[in-house]
Amino acid sequence: MILSYLMLIFVCLPIAELAVLIRVHDHFGWVNTIALVFLTGVAGAVLARAQGLMVVMQIRRDLAEGRMPAPRMIDGVMILIAGVMLITPGLITDTAGFLLLCPPVRASLRIWMRRKFEASIRRGQATVVWMDDER
Repeated sequence: MILSYLMLIFVCLPIAELAVLIRVHDHFGWVNTIALVFLTGVAGAVLARAQGLMVVMQIRRDLAEGRMPAPRMIDGVMILIAGVMLITPGLITDTAGFLLLCPPVRASLRIWMRRKFEASIRRGQATVVWMDDER
């Protein structure tokens, strides 16, 4: 299963990215296409950095108030993934990265991931191990 996802990411995604870039080139030319990829990468990196810093501040606030920052930590991971996608050349990855920077999209993904995780626990495909600090 993981192998098929890796195949999709490392073989099919670059081919799809090239196809999209060729189509964009046909409409806007090479200079504009390269400028678009460059600008989306820079803008995305700036946005990802800003949102990442906001999430770090929210995590610190949650910890200071004695709350578990789990949702914020998941947001931080998604923002990190978005940043990687945005600095990867291509318009498909840029679109996915910008979507991950949208808080409503991240919230929906958190809910979906939680449901998937809970379902895998119910089916016995995943287990939760609690670590006790007292030893």
